[in-house]
Amino acid sequence: MIDPKKFIKILEKNKISFFTGVPDSLLKEFCLCLEKKKNHLSSINEGAAVSIGVGYHLAKKKIPLVYLQNSGLGNIVNPVVSLVNKNIFQIPIFFLIGWRGEIEQKNIKSKKKDEPQHIFQGKITRELLKTIGIKYKILDSKSNYKTQIRDLKKYASRNSCPVALLVRKNTFKKSKNIILKRDGFLKREEIVNIILRSVSKNTPVISTTGYLSRELMKLNNKLKKTNDFYSVGGMGHAISIATGLAFCKKKRKIICLDGDGAALMHLGAQVSASINDNLIHILINNGVHDSVGGQRIAGSGIKFKNLAKELGYKNSFLCKSEKNIKNRIKSAFKQKGSCFLEILSSAGAKKGLIRPDKPMIYYKKQFIKKL
Repeated sequence: MIDPKKFIKILEKNKISFFTGVPDSLLKEFCLCLEKKKNHLSSINEGAAVSIGVGYHLAKKKIPLVYLQNSGLGNIVNPVVSLVNKNIFQIPIFFLIGWRGEIEQKNIKSKKKDEPQHIFQGKITRELLKTIGIKYKILDSKSNYKTQIRDLKKYASRNSCPVALLVRKNTFKKSKNIILKRDGFLKREEIVNIILRSVSKNTPVISTTGYLSRELMKLNNKLKKTNDFYSVGGMGHAISIATGLAFCKKKRKIICLDGDGAALMHLGAQVSASINDNLIHILINNGVHDSVGGQRIAGSGIKFKNLAKELGYKNSFLCKSEKNIKNRIKSAFKQKGSCFLEILSSAGAKKGLIRPDKPMIYYKKQFIKKL
């Protein structure tokens, strides 16, 4: 396996010394090594990271490194094809991409174990990179990464274009980097449990991607609650799904369970969300990207409660205790106008969280049936 610290040193020897992006579980150790680097800037989403890289190149005439999970390729398409492209501004960028949902060799039936939302993305990743004009090499634990970095960097410089290393699972070895913690608050699973027990079983819940949806699924199995929609993919889009639902079901209260990193990824969506008087947007804020390694989110000091007011929510509150959460949820069902609850949480999750054990279409049908 590759030592992430040595990997970074080789990048720097090749004059790739500025890093930006969104963390990925396959790049966990690499990302944790960047946490204290002065030349590292965490981004709210992958497309924004590309644009940050463009700004860096304009200022320094050097190649930036943008890291992401392949699920974020959709976010980079627009800036890559309309800004970075060789027919536009000819910007060289070095991408480091975690290859979730990889299909081994050419046998489509032989999928590496992964969550359902990653399988199709893993299948189309290489073709998508080719389509948007990104030359790539595959990086695994046995790769000669020194040569790969050197060759790709030369190609990017010579052709003024983006290149990528597509990273397989278990490529980077574990380091001694300390994962960020925030203690003194309720755990996210405890918070979700309090919320579920404070509302009617008939209340639809839309949950964001990551550990939150897996914890919700675990608790719902115990409560036999089947009218929740788990947004296992599309990070940052749970609130927009809830918005569409609330807009069409005006006589019902709709709850969106969101995360701080996900909310920031497509923050502007909250402007549309806030006009729905029947929407209760609950953001659980633990300050980190929990499900991909615990890296600090960009803007970890933001006071979402205050921001929500500016984005248009009629009611906005900060919660820290069980009593506080119960009281605010109770009042949210009585108040007129959209409601935003920011709940401070500790970081971390229990080991062995369940994953969906049925096709996602099953959960969709259950949700629609109960709705």
